[in-house]
Amino acid sequence: MKVRVSLLVCCVLLFLLSPIAAQDSSPSAVCVTDYDPSVDYFPDKSSVETATGFSIEYFNHYKVLSVNTPWPGSTEADAFRYLLVQCGTPTPEGFDGVPVITIPTQRMIAMSTSYLPHLAQLGLVDRLIGVDSAFYINTPEVIAKAEAGELLEVGFGSGVNVEQVLDSESDLVMTYGSGTPEFDAHPVLIAAGVPVVVNGEWMETTPVGRTEWIKFTAAFFNAEAAANQVFADEAARYAELSGLAAGIPANEQPTVLWGLYYGDSWAIPGGQSFVAAIMQDAGARLILSDSAEAAEVSGSVLFDFEAVLDAGQAADFWLPGAFGVTDLASFIAQDERYAEFAATESGGVWNNDARVNPNGGNDIYENGVTNPSGVLSDLIHLFHPDLLPDHEMIYLRQLQ
Repeated sequence: MKVRVSLLVCCVLLFLLSPIAAQDSSPSAVCVTDYDPSVDYFPDKSSVETATGFSIEYFNHYKVLSVNTPWPGSTEADAFRYLLVQCGTPTPEGFDGVPVITIPTQRMIAMSTSYLPHLAQLGLVDRLIGVDSAFYINTPEVIAKAEAGELLEVGFGSGVNVEQVLDSESDLVMTYGSGTPEFDAHPVLIAAGVPVVVNGEWMETTPVGRTEWIKFTAAFFNAEAAANQVFADEAARYAELSGLAAGIPANEQPTVLWGLYYGDSWAIPGGQSFVAAIMQDAGARLILSDSAEAAEVSGSVLFDFEAVLDAGQAADFWLPGAFGVTDLASFIAQDERYAEFAATESGGVWNNDARVNPNGGNDIYENGVTNPSGVLSDLIHLFHPDLLPDHEMIYLRQLQ
């Protein structure tokens, strides 16, 4: 969803008719020129309603942004705090060791495709100057910018091109962390003095919780008003859809097998995971997620092939999330034992690659993060077609 025209018109009018407000609090403002400590420079604020991984505190001329759970197994000691200071105002005391980010951000590098829809929805793609790679991008506005040669590609993880990032004079690099320094970009960027922020969006265990991280991105641009509206609209759509499936009795809920056998194990989402949450909202039961090993887990639990075959051989549907498969035959060719599952015979295997770019970049991991109502609509239509009979699939594709 893009920022509504009416909101853009209001911003223009504020800029033209109210110089002080536009200068000090508009997302298009650059710096305060006459600082007044009694002025609240952030009239538009966000409150975190669903997400658990971040928080925002507002003060007159600065914000304190905290990332609570940046990666699996993170503790309180791993949490990040960032001091966002309005340009042209003084840096407050008492925040020794806390990274200072001057806002509003004018030049940003995004090191995950899931941040790109935020910029498009907030009308801020013009602030994007770089990405890790343009190879997997699906957001049209960003693709256009990449094709015009207007985006740097700075590389991945610890292999990020630090010199290129420094030369770009970026105000902000937004990235993610795995908790393993040798694979992460932020340690080398921090060491080089780059203004970098770790985004923990992917750690959220609910679809709407992930969507709410648009407020996190917006905080760096003073774009809270637009973010609040985007989130409210999407949360309302998601709630309406989940309400359709809420009353379906357990004995009428289809069983769903998730994922693939990889290496020597099969990763099954735990009962407290993101996948289990959206399956429940769609009125389905996820195979093995309620097992003794997985019921209380928010990540994934590894099972051997035989355990999954025993529990899921008769599953009604199979959502493998397989990469690079064109049809059912190419899917089964990955492991001939896949043919033993009933879903491969019944037409119940659905992959999540209905929207991919020419390089295989999957939009369900990009725009699907900020559009969980679209993903949920696909699932409800698949599991309970009578509830959404006219829906056309967005992200899911049947393997035939």
